[in-house]
Amino acid sequence: MSRTTAAPLAAKPAKRRRVEVCVVSDVHLGTYGCHAPELLRYLKSIRPRVLVLNGDIVDIWQFSKNYWPPAHMRVVRYLARLAGKGTRIHYLTGNHDELLRKFAGTRLGAFSIDNKLVLDLPHGKTWLFHGDVFDVTMRHSRWLARLGGHGYDLLILLNRLVNWGLQRLGRPRVALSKAVKDRVKSAVSLVSDFEQTAAAIAADQGYRYVACGHIHCPEIKPLATARGEVTYLNSGDWVENLTALEYTAEQGWQLYRFQHDPGLAQQPAAENQPPDETDAAADAPAAALLEGLLAELKVLRPDVDLRQ
Repeated sequence: MSRTTAAPLAAKPAKRRRVEVCVVSDVHLGTYGCHAPELLRYLKSIRPRVLVLNGDIVDIWQFSKNYWPPAHMRVVRYLARLAGKGTRIHYLTGNHDELLRKFAGTRLGAFSIDNKLVLDLPHGKTWLFHGDVFDVTMRHSRWLARLGGHGYDLLILLNRLVNWGLQRLGRPRVALSKAVKDRVKSAVSLVSDFEQTAAAIAADQGYRYVACGHIHCPEIKPLATARGEVTYLNSGDWVENLTALEYTAEQGWQLYRFQHDPGLAQQPAAENQPPDETDAAADAPAAALLEGLLAELKVLRPDVDLRQ
């Protein structure tokens, strides 16, 4: 009598956490500093009702056709897939993707492009925008801001090389740009001024919360203003800090840190793992990708009204 061996059961995918709102900013897709595999891993671990992309998602300033890894395209494809499945995605423009500001008001199914957003949540109205409007350098010396952006990208690239070496030696990671900012008094003062200005303007508008990005400093803290207390939120970035903001009706606003999430941070490096079916689809030729993205967003007719 022959005996058959039962095939091993496939591992069940991890259950995704439900959040009402997720805010991600300063991803800088198209640059060497972007942690696209980690971001994709995080996005796949949650089930947001609303996803806010609060500026500098694609780095148009430093975009190069010679550097657009498959992992970066997989993030774009996954976002389109979320929108196609009903997740409301608000893309708020920043300074590194400011070319998209001319498309503010555009609607593609559940996906929209705007410059700012107000969410009326149970804990209070939250005003969201990128925050570069407060940057004096951005407003008066755009060329200097662009030059600084390139220098920052080089510093991040150097930081990744240093951390690769430290990891090989079993040493902890370091954050070079954070160390520089923490030691420069003018940078510390700039961050403080940025936070206080955002809170003051939000209070003038009657908002209880204000959420920004831009300065790559994740934070949640109450700030006193002439018109009362406002809670300042900053989603940080996916270059240095790998952070996001999450909102649930039970807990209110919380700051998520990828490095503090052992279920994700301790997984093997994504680039060493074979892509799943969805990720592999992002490696298709450009024409097929465009058709697929339009299908995901449910834009199937050439006469579709983009502002509906």
